[in-house]
Amino acid sequence: MTLLDAPKFDEVRARRNKRLVFGGVGTVLVLIVACWLVAGRPIDWPWHWNAHLLGRMAVNRFFVDLEKSDLQDAYGVWVHDKNWQQHPHAHFYTFERFQQDWAPDGHQNDFGPIRSHRIAASRLHGNVLMLGIFVNDRKSGAINLDYDPSDRTLSFSPDNVQFFEGPGGIH
Repeated sequence: MTLLDAPKFDEVRARRNKRLVFGGVGTVLVLIVACWLVAGRPIDWPWHWNAHLLGRMAVNRFFVDLEKSDLQDAYGVWVHDKNWQQHPHAHFYTFERFQQDWAPDGHQNDFGPIRSHRIAASRLHGNVLMLGIFVNDRKSGAINLDYDPSDRTLSFSPDNVQFFEGPGGIH
């Protein structure tokens, strides 16, 4: 076969291949944007979006249980152990201490009965996901919680690493 014997250009095939390439690229872009939206629009690398999604889901489950005054299920979400009643002393943060912190009439509860919540911010800090949550339609005094993606537990953020209202985010 010589150059002069080259096959005739197939315009239909070229158009079909072009549509397949653009369609595939467009589908991938739509999936990336959908994953970003489902994860809560995090400003983070895409490989961390799953931690954002799971952390937001755990915090939402936790606060929904608190809103229903179901402290036992909320504690199960906190320690990521649905069957915590079978071994109540296996966790460092005990249920009695949890009740003091989160019960509507608890000694350490500054918010009273929790009726609503809104996740205001989330950011991966080190190996945990920090979340700032406003409860009872408050505009200040966010509750700062950490979600550990490795064991899926919740905890309080350290005092030296907190979200604050205003420019800058974490301090």
